[in-house]
Amino acid sequence: MLTFSERVVRLALTIPPCKVTTYGRIAKAAGAGPMASQSITGILAKAYDAGEHSIPFHRIVYADGRIWVDDKHRAKRMKLYKKEGIVLDSNDRIKDFRDKLYEFK
Repeated sequence: MLTFSERVVRLALTIPPCKVTTYGRIAKAAGAGPMASQSITGILAKAYDAGEHSIPFHRIVYADGRIWVDDKHRAKRMKLYKKEGIVLDSNDRIKDFRDKLYEFK
């Protein structure tokens, strides 16, 4: 049986190109409640540090469609969004969020 952290990583790896999902949706699909969404970034960062470098961090966004980005990662992420046809507004929110939203089955 997989741990919650292992389920989180597996789910993150299944987010298809050109789609995004939220921290909360990953937490729920992994079997936890909404408060667990606060742990998703930490879990994925640990997995990345342990060698899982294919995590599509740019495809995981806040519930309101806003992306997380800092100055260090902005240029790379903007290229990834452009490549995947994900358009952002001036407030770093996905313009067609509902259309781009990926729901786990």
